[in-house]
Amino acid sequence: MQMKVGVILPSLAVQRRDKLTLAEAARHAEDVGLDSVWHGDHLAVGMPTVDCTIALAVAATATSRIAIGASVFIPAIRPLVWAAKQLASLQLVSGGRLLLGVGSGGGPAQWAAAGVPFDERGRRTETALRLFPGLLTGEDTTVAGFYPTVEVPPLWVGNASEVAIDRAARLGNGWFPSLITPARLAAGRSRLNTLASAAGRPVPAVTIGASGALGSADGTPTRAELAAGIAGAYQHAARDAADIPITGEPAEAAERIAEYAADHLVIGLSGPGWRTQIDLLAEVRDLL
Repeated sequence: MQMKVGVILPSLAVQRRDKLTLAEAARHAEDVGLDSVWHGDHLAVGMPTVDCTIALAVAATATSRIAIGASVFIPAIRPLVWAAKQLASLQLVSGGRLLLGVGSGGGPAQWAAAGVPFDERGRRTETALRLFPGLLTGEDTTVAGFYPTVEVPPLWVGNASEVAIDRAARLGNGWFPSLITPARLAAGRSRLNTLASAAGRPVPAVTIGASGALGSADGTPTRAELAAGIAGAYQHAARDAADIPITGEPAEAAERIAEYAADHLVIGLSGPGWRTQIDLLAEVRDLL
């Protein structure tokens, strides 16, 4: 089965640079044949960001086929029922196209801004994963339900840690690690298979979050430059970081992506000209 390919929607800075709206970006990704568009969920990151659910609603109403995804939604910084209502609304306006990555990331400042103790993030996230299916389908739960009810979107557990893999095996439909090497993905997938089997559950799908820049136009970051950024921002070892960026012309990029043997790839692109990068990514998808 061909790997599905999705892209992170452009940031506000890129939208201004390329004179591009979220709606136009989502339509372009759909028009060139990509499988999904994604938006992160950030509250306090030191720069202006659009709310995840608002951005995905814009993408959903501007398109008709492409899946819309949260990469990743942080339910634990919201009241649970309110978070479920936001997701139900997205599933409704998208016509059932929502893909839901779920995580508990972000530094302590984001959790403080939300008024949620940082050390409660794991427990609150697991509670959300357990209760979302019932809330979204209108079943009686230990918290109040709401209208409307919708089909439950796939729940993909973010992060590459052993805790996240365990959580995905017990509670998720998918595992969604980001900025991970092919070797670490293979090891994590083996653990995921073992844990899911022990729990008597189907093996979750595997989606990877990636970073890269395609083509060789002037101003395109090199793999070394992207790797240095990953090592600095995410505290990866330099050796691991060097294996993570997806770069080069479509044939080279497709060969690198195939090493992951994942079900779905979601990539954030840093090259010049977002539309041009998406056109190249569509070529990569065809080669896969």
